[in-house]
Amino acid sequence: MSETVVDDSLQSQIRYRSSSGVDLQATDLEYAVKMRKITRSQEQLSTFSDKVRRNRGVILAVSIPILIVSFVIYVSSPPNAVPVDAGGLVALRNEVEEGSYAVIFDAGSSGSRVHVYSFDRNLNLLPIGNGLELFVQKKPGLSAYASNPKEAAESLNSLLQEAEDVIPSDLQKKTPVRVGATAGLRALGVETSDKILEEVRDFLKEKSSLRSNLEWVTVLDGTQEGAYQWVTINYLLGNLGKGYENTVGVVDLGGGSVQMAYAISEDDALTAPKLTDGEDTYVKELFLKGTKYFLYVHSYMNFGLLAARAEILKTDDDPASSCILAGYNGTYKYGGAELDASASKDGPSYMKCRTAAVEAISFNKRACTHMKCTFGGVWNGGGGDGQKNLFVASYFYDRAAEAGFIDPTEPEVIVKPKEFKAAAFEVCETNMEDAGKNYPRVETENLPYLCMDLVYQYTLLVDGFGLVPSQNITLVKQVKYGDYLTEAAWPLGSAIEVVSSSF
Repeated sequence: MSETVVDDSLQSQIRYRSSSGVDLQATDLEYAVKMRKITRSQEQLSTFSDKVRRNRGVILAVSIPILIVSFVIYVSSPPNAVPVDAGGLVALRNEVEEGSYAVIFDAGSSGSRVHVYSFDRNLNLLPIGNGLELFVQKKPGLSAYASNPKEAAESLNSLLQEAEDVIPSDLQKKTPVRVGATAGLRALGVETSDKILEEVRDFLKEKSSLRSNLEWVTVLDGTQEGAYQWVTINYLLGNLGKGYENTVGVVDLGGGSVQMAYAISEDDALTAPKLTDGEDTYVKELFLKGTKYFLYVHSYMNFGLLAARAEILKTDDDPASSCILAGYNGTYKYGGAELDASASKDGPSYMKCRTAAVEAISFNKRACTHMKCTFGGVWNGGGGDGQKNLFVASYFYDRAAEAGFIDPTEPEVIVKPKEFKAAAFEVCETNMEDAGKNYPRVETENLPYLCMDLVYQYTLLVDGFGLVPSQNITLVKQVKYGDYLTEAAWPLGSAIEVVSSSF
C-alpha cells in the first residue's frame, strides 16, 4: 500500500501568478530614467550628470542583467501559503520540513480508513516501512453509530494506534491529524453529524499525541473530495505543472456519493453556468506547480453505490426486487431506513434491473438548462481534453475485480464500460448458491447485490455521465510512484495541503 516517487519536479507546488518579468523590468527602468532627468536638472550634480550621459551605454548594459537576476530570485523564493478557492484546497509552499508526516482519516459511509504519509522537503513521498504509506481500514464507518456519537469516536482508536506506531515519537507533536467525513455522515444530517464530529475532536484531544485542530475534523463537501482526488491522482502520475490537456479526469464512486473532476480550458470555464445561491460553483481555480488549472468538479449526493441500492429498491416495480440474486430474502439498511431486499420469485432480470437503475438516477427530474448535462440537470463541464483520459476509482475497481473481469493484482486496468454490462448479464442469471462459488472475492453481505451493483455502474457511466460503451477508461486502485504503489484516494491530496500549509 505504499509508493515512493522521487519527483524533483514537485518543488513549486501551488502559487499565484506574479507580474511578468518584462513588466517589472520596464517599470524599474522608466523610474531610473526619470530620476536621472531630475538629477541632471540639479546644478550641483552637473558634472556627475555629464559622466552619466557619457557612460549611459555601459550603465545600462550592467543594470539590466542585475534587474533580471533580482527579479528571478524574487519570484523563485518560497512563498507563504496563499488561499486558493478550490473547495478547501489552499496554495502550497515550495518546501516543507524534511521528514514531515501527515495522518488523514477517511471516514466514509462503508468504513473508516487511516492513511499516514511522509514527505521530503520538496513534497516527494518518502517510504514508511516497506511502502510509501501506512493504510489501514475497518468497518463499520462513523455513520453506523448515529445513536452513539462517543462510540463512533472510539471506533477510530485502533486506527489511531497503528498510525502513531509508525511516526517517530519526537515528530508526533508536530504531525497534523485530519478527519474528513464524507457522504455517510452527510446523509445523517447536520445535528447528528455535528455530535459525532465533536466526540471525534474530544477523542483526538484526549487520546492522541498528534497535532490536532478543531477545523481539521469536518465533513468534507463533495467538491473538496473531488478536488483532493484529482490532485492525488495527477500528483502520483507526475502530471502537475503540465497543461490541462495532459492531466487526467477522475470519477470516484464512494458509498454515498460519486464525484467527477477534470481540468477544462479557460474558455470553457468562462462560459460555465452560474448556480443558484447556496450551491457550489462548478469550476475551481487552482495554481499547481506553477500552472493555473480550471477544475470542473461536481459531487452527486445519494448516487454512491450503497446509496444507489436504496434508490433502486425504491423504484423497482416488482413487489420483490428484480435486481437481487435468487434465493435471498432479507432487508437492506442505509441512511437510517430499512427496505425489503427479497429476490423476485423469477430471479433477477438484467433488463428489469436496468430499467430500475435508469429510473433511480433520474429521480431528480430537474430539467437541463445548459447545453450539456449529465443527470439531474447538472452541467457536465463541456468535456474536452482534460476528460478524454478518465481514471475511475473506488467501487468501480472493487466490483470489477470481484466480478472477475479484471485482474485484482493489477493496480491499474484499462477497460470499457460495456464490460460492466457483460459482467452484469452473467451475474444476473446466477442464484445465491452458485454466486458464492463463482465469485469468491465478493464479501458475504455484498453478494445479494452484485447484479444490482454492476447494472448500476454501467448505467452511471453510460446514461449518467454519457460515456460511450466502447471507450477506454482506466480502473485504478493504486498508482505506481517510483518503485512503489500507493492508494489512489483523496487523503493524499489533503495530506499535501495540510503538511505544506501548517508550518
